[in-house]
Amino acid sequence: MERAIAAAQRVRARTSPNPWVGCVVVTVDGHEFEGATEAPPGRHAEVVALDAARAAGFDVAGATVYVTLEPCAHHGRTPPCADALVAGGVSRVVIGVVDPDPRVAGRGIDRLRAAGVDVTPGVGADLATAQLAPYLHHRRTGRPYVVLKLASSLDGRTAAPDASSRWITGPDARADVHRLRAESDAVLVGAGTVRADNPRLDVRVPGESFRDPLRVVLGAAPPDAAIHPCLELSGPLTNVLDTLGGKGVLQLLVEGGATVAGAFHRERLVDRYVVYVAPALFGGDDGRPVFAGAGAPTIDDVWRGEFADVTRLGADLRLDVVRAA
Repeated sequence: MERAIAAAQRVRARTSPNPWVGCVVVTVDGHEFEGATEAPPGRHAEVVALDAARAAGFDVAGATVYVTLEPCAHHGRTPPCADALVAGGVSRVVIGVVDPDPRVAGRGIDRLRAAGVDVTPGVGADLATAQLAPYLHHRRTGRPYVVLKLASSLDGRTAAPDASSRWITGPDARADVHRLRAESDAVLVGAGTVRADNPRLDVRVPGESFRDPLRVVLGAAPPDAAIHPCLELSGPLTNVLDTLGGKGVLQLLVEGGATVAGAFHRERLVDRYVVYVAPALFGGDDGRPVFAGAGAPTIDDVWRGEFADVTRLGADLRLDVVRAA
């Protein structure tokens, strides 16, 4: 299952709106073949792995299959993966997490068991659930999984009093932001940020070719802004999320600025905080903070989460924080 999860990670930025799924087929004589979901309208992970085994001249009858997400049981862009596994004559399927999509939701497991296949769900569930969190969240709520990206000095400041801020973090952290954009279906900023910084919000990763995310502006962007073409939205943030979820956005990256970041935080709409921290100190209380607006009025109202990951990026740190379990 860990190999299947690793295979899924390699295609993380290429499969949406399909989930990024990994699969390992182990033949009866112990040969192993990996597969991962292809970009739409390509094959799903199970079919890729089965095809790899057959291309190498091995029979998949009696094989054990490890897959990070329940095989689909419906016709979409491709035929059902559960049917492909049954047709291949596999004997056992080990599943990381059951798919909450109402078109699947146990039907894949039922299809396999009805054909006499031994099915074991929940193996490596914690790892598979964490990896597929945006997809699972979207299928359960209809809204995108919201990642709020912040970058600050060690004392929590984003800019000097004169608004100068380029660059707080180093090149490794900035490159990582582009990979985070590549994993996101949409990136959102406020109109004030567009007017002040005129960002492109595209994906630039040397040696790689990724699609740019849908660019979303809260408010109206100037006609000559670099962010065009973009989607301009207004109104309550919950309505914005409903609109984006309806467009198939699985993961929304909120890049700011401080007013937008504060609004998403106060409305408890953030699922994951990604904070890039530079070993720099402004040394006073007049620098610009990461959030604008009122904060928690008492210590009892302070939002508390848990560190999901801590990564060193050159001189900087990336802190991934999620809601406490």
